[in-house]
Amino acid sequence: MTSEKKFIYEVEAAKEATDGKPSIGPVYRSTLAKNGFPDPIDGIHSCWDIFRTAVEKYPNNRMLGQREIVNEKAGKYEWKTYKEVYDIVIKLGNSLRSCGFEEGGKCGIYGANCPEWIISMEACNAHGLYCVPLYDTLGAGAVEFIISHAEVAIAFVEENKIPELFKTCPNSTKYMKTVVSFGGVKPEQKEEAEKLGLVIHAWDEFLKLGEGNQYELPVKKKSDICTIMYTSGTTGDPKGVLISNESIVTITTGVMHFLQSVNESLTEKDVYISYLPLAHVFDLAIEECIIQVGGSIGFWRGDVKLLIEDLGELKPSIFCAVPRVLDRVYTGLQQKLSVGGFFKKKVFDVAFSYKFGNMKKGQSHVAAAPFCDKLVFNKVKQGLGGNVRIILSGAAPLASHIESFLRVVACCHVLQGYGLTESCAGTFVTFPDDLDMLGTVGPPVPNVDIRLESVPDMEYDALGSTPRGEICIRGKTLFSGYHKREDLTKEVLIDGWFHTGDVGEWQPDGSMKIIDRKKNIFKLAQGEYVAVESLENVYGQVDAIDSVWVYGNSFESFLIAVVNPTQRTLESWAVENGVDGDFNSICQNAKAKAFILGELVKAGRERKLKGFEIIRAVHLEPVAFDIERDLLTPTYKKKRPQLLKYYQNVIDEIYNAAKEGQGSGQ
Repeated sequence: MTSEKKFIYEVEAAKEATDGKPSIGPVYRSTLAKNGFPDPIDGIHSCWDIFRTAVEKYPNNRMLGQREIVNEKAGKYEWKTYKEVYDIVIKLGNSLRSCGFEEGGKCGIYGANCPEWIISMEACNAHGLYCVPLYDTLGAGAVEFIISHAEVAIAFVEENKIPELFKTCPNSTKYMKTVVSFGGVKPEQKEEAEKLGLVIHAWDEFLKLGEGNQYELPVKKKSDICTIMYTSGTTGDPKGVLISNESIVTITTGVMHFLQSVNESLTEKDVYISYLPLAHVFDLAIEECIIQVGGSIGFWRGDVKLLIEDLGELKPSIFCAVPRVLDRVYTGLQQKLSVGGFFKKKVFDVAFSYKFGNMKKGQSHVAAAPFCDKLVFNKVKQGLGGNVRIILSGAAPLASHIESFLRVVACCHVLQGYGLTESCAGTFVTFPDDLDMLGTVGPPVPNVDIRLESVPDMEYDALGSTPRGEICIRGKTLFSGYHKREDLTKEVLIDGWFHTGDVGEWQPDGSMKIIDRKKNIFKLAQGEYVAVESLENVYGQVDAIDSVWVYGNSFESFLIAVVNPTQRTLESWAVENGVDGDFNSICQNAKAKAFILGELVKAGRERKLKGFEIIRAVHLEPVAFDIERDLLTPTYKKKRPQLLKYYQNVIDEIYNAAKEGQGSGQ
């Protein structure tokens, strides 16, 4: 790695361990903030100011777009301008106020991304109501929990989610009295609502309720909470993260400053595809940035199979993704290559090596191989609509081989970021055209301070020659606490520093590499500590598998795993090895299990894992871990307690069989 480049500088010295407190590394800041953190644009102190000033500057720009559906066929995008959206927001706000909803009230929003979602949110921002996204992916239990916990009095809901919302009654109706559909309401739903003690309105009907009334907008303060965003925690109940106006304004300022510094400023010409859930801070923060510059937001149709078609019609310039989506893009491209014949594959490989080689020498993706871009890679670019200039990946780590592949073939910048709901999304981000940052999440954004805190139990030393430790964040992007959970807030917010629970490693250039998770650590029977997340990162690199959950406990002396094998690889192996049957039955086959286990063991040995870190037995699961069975959070992180509950019988069988097979299992 060329370490002449340095993207961070020290602002406070390290501290040695004292009084049982672990040692702390130096405090670092982005070199883009050498002259202090960037100031927000004059006059912008709140989320409402972001929208209001955009309407003043860009009244006729296209703001929110949705595909027109005619005879069940999707047509072109139909757009509302900033001024048109503003007029609806004012009407909606008047209706809210005339129904008695005032500053500080809690307003739920439940449904897939659509123009009404943003309009409802802006009406909340205008009148100082707390916007509380209700999770689309967590099922009725969590929706009911959030409504009651946040004391949501009114909920805006996507038309086809009304039945789901009704399932939360009667418990939720202690607080929730009014429901507004993003579309229509069926007569039988009106009747059901009445029985449940609710008032329900169709969208157009609700907009008329405030006609003839004008309300003063309350003065918004920086410290006012604008949203309570519930995170799906991998354990326990969802936590309500209180996000202030200042957090959002600070993050948008930081993102703009960063993009400007790398000559990729957002402008009013930018078009963004909105498909990642607005109930997550990642998508919400980016949409606020797009609104601030007067850009356009086009919504998908809500079906991942139709996303590529929506991209083709919208032709966005900014595409945010989670690794799960980019995995799909990568796998799709690999499949096309494998069936395209020898010659096509050879041409692709030569073009790829040539361009990647030039990029490694420091050339930008534009200059590295224009000829190859035109002849070979243009098809990939067109597949994303033809105009994408930035792909931003967040929410979970993106595998290095996928990141480097996309950096070459997508003909645009591929950036990887890291952040949490509690840090209002972006905290680290990689730089365009800097291949040294592959496999990292880049340096800090220019509005936070970062330090590492040693984790002695796991032998991570923030003062070591390669500094490793728990990532701690300080800055105005931080949340204001967990709603009604002062106890949890005090655990993670200490003296202005947010303790993320993620273990990072500083790279020589000031990029951060996420290497582990502080809490995912357990002891085996012989007293050895296992940091399970870092093992899954090693085993997850194996080509023959899509996902792996590694399990052990303090009553057993060895590790086992439940594996989602890659269907194509396992089926090819089965053909070559005379194993008959469909994918499900191959997964039951002892030879197939031995093959996958062999691949995992080989990877573990290559990475020099310790003996007790090597997996001894596997169960092959043909169905991918999913949100529907509550095995993953909405950002695709594993829910370990739920996985254990779901696979308890399988685990017992594996341990018993493995012990019988190897005596004591040592």
